[in-house]
Amino acid sequence: MFYFDWTVILMLPGLLLGIWAQSRVNNAYRKFSRVNTQSGITASQAAQRMLAQNGAGDVMIEQTGGNLTDHYDPRSNVLRLSSGVCHSNSIAALGIAAHEAGHAIQQAEHYPFLKLRTAVVPVVNIGSSLSWPIFFMGLLFSWEPLMMLGILLFAAVVLFTLITLPVEFDASRRALKMLSSGGYLTQSELGGARQVLSAAALTYVASFVSAALQLLRLLTLARRRD
Repeated sequence: MFYFDWTVILMLPGLLLGIWAQSRVNNAYRKFSRVNTQSGITASQAAQRMLAQNGAGDVMIEQTGGNLTDHYDPRSNVLRLSSGVCHSNSIAALGIAAHEAGHAIQQAEHYPFLKLRTAVVPVVNIGSSLSWPIFFMGLLFSWEPLMMLGILLFAAVVLFTLITLPVEFDASRRALKMLSSGGYLTQSELGGARQVLSAAALTYVASFVSAALQLLRLLTLARRRD
């Protein structure tokens, strides 16, 4: 007999929001990666200047493979820019590089939410891989402590996605401010960078919503078992 678990429906809004957010990122990046800036400076050059001017001049900049794989690694103090961004002087490239530079500057200034996010990473790494297996083992054997452990581990994942929001929003705010005050982008070009960064920020909102709904599903399944 076929049994339908209706709780999977709880995950649908997060899935749809994630797809829509990723589509917005791809469209914004595709559009503004074709528009070069009037300043002509490349993304890596702009990022290096921003870092030097904001107390993070010791950060190394490296090129990395892939598409939109740009990130700042606080463990090695390295800002990695994807091949499509690193040497480009497009509006999208400068916006992305400035955003990642914003993260490096957060690290240099001991931004509290970044420190908090870094602190919970070890628990999140465990929770993201083991929370569901542990929970369903508890569900299978009707052992509540095991179910609760799975729920707590996944709650750490939800907390991580929540803490990520102010970290990402602040990095984008810093990026737009540096791009404007440093003369890297004109006011009209700044609007394009804002579109790229706003679309990227939406993906983090989608991640939080998706994680929160998954946690709700775990809690619902646990209550049904009770």
